[in-house]
Amino acid sequence: MPEPLSIVTEPLPKSQVGMTIEVPAEVVDATYDRVLNRLASRAKIEGFRPGKAPRALVEARIGSAVLREEVVETMVPEVVRQALDEKSIDPIDNPDVEVLELERGRPAKLKATISVMPAVTLADVTKLNVEPPDHTHEVTDEMLERRLADLREPMAEITPVEREVRTGDIAVIDIEVEAGGQVVESETRKSTEAEVKEGVLLPELIAVLPGTFVGETREANVSFPESYSNPQLAGKDATIRVTVRGVKEKVLPPLDDELVKSLTSGKQETVEAYKQAVREELEESAHAVEKMDRESAVVKALVDASSVEVPEALVDRELTSELESLERSLNRQGMKLDRYFQYLGRSIDEWIAAQRPDAEARLKVDLVLAEYARREGLEPSEEDVAKFLEEQAGSDDELKGQVTELKRSPTATRYFASRLRRRRVLDQLLQVAGS
Repeated sequence: MPEPLSIVTEPLPKSQVGMTIEVPAEVVDATYDRVLNRLASRAKIEGFRPGKAPRALVEARIGSAVLREEVVETMVPEVVRQALDEKSIDPIDNPDVEVLELERGRPAKLKATISVMPAVTLADVTKLNVEPPDHTHEVTDEMLERRLADLREPMAEITPVEREVRTGDIAVIDIEVEAGGQVVESETRKSTEAEVKEGVLLPELIAVLPGTFVGETREANVSFPESYSNPQLAGKDATIRVTVRGVKEKVLPPLDDELVKSLTSGKQETVEAYKQAVREELEESAHAVEKMDRESAVVKALVDASSVEVPEALVDRELTSELESLERSLNRQGMKLDRYFQYLGRSIDEWIAAQRPDAEARLKVDLVLAEYARREGLEPSEEDVAKFLEEQAGSDDELKGQVTELKRSPTATRYFASRLRRRRVLDQLLQVAGS
């Protein structure tokens, strides 16, 4: 625009900037003329060829209110964009603009509220109070024996027995689920086989099934998580009734040298060598878990000690993305989003309100770690990202043949850049924080 704007900015809470903009009268009049010319060129008024009616007549026909609205829609985006550029403000969503004054021959006055990326006050990493994990990852003999049993499980013999159910057995059971006084038919099962084992059955069922004989029924009260796949049970309390119809015992083959050779294709020849190899694998996994625990503890300490006010606009954007992802997932299952929330017995607004604290917490972590990466110069270059992408895709059977395609995808490169940045941040945090 030819005439300079008068712009006054002020910081507002929740990472917002207030901006009062005064637009010169010359700009206002020029916009009125431009809009009126455009409307006149399209106007069809009886007695005049299209676009040839006098502007005064066109203005009288459309009315001052409509003309002013057209001027607002034309001028405001241009003025706000210019003001943002002049003040070097980068908004994270569309500014909220209020027109305070606007009429011909006079300066216009606008008030804009802009959400921007928040300032992050990082804590001193060297002075963090990092809470140690409240558990150990030491590989015990009991853990080793469980792992050895798991490895032999595919070779186990399944034998029907006439006795009570014991942990580790395969129980033949009828299942009935009741929620809100009604049986959930989609969850009903007849004579289904289930191993009485952690990770297979719900903990509540594992607690009541051992000691049950054929023909007996046991009940367990279960609180299903919000994420449960069946909307009729997601987030609800239910009663599960299980009737035992049969009991089968799983008998593992004895661990001897011959079995070891078979399990390892000859890489180990003795039971002791095999046990040592399995123990080393468990210890490697334990070390990986320990590192993740340390990383989580350091990140929590840094985020808790740092200060950042997460803008509502960022939280809204995160929740919109989650909702769209949920809708896509439901569509793949042949279900509509509104139907899903009907099953849950809640509205979309209620779901958003429940998800908001977690979304805000995730964003706070992302903002703090991003600021740490920026200050420490840990942002990966394009070459770094390309190399990292090749390494990660090369170790993933599904991605091995897609490296070239992934490199061309902005979404994929952003994803791998984010992963590499986070890895660098975590590695340095562990070193600096002394974990």
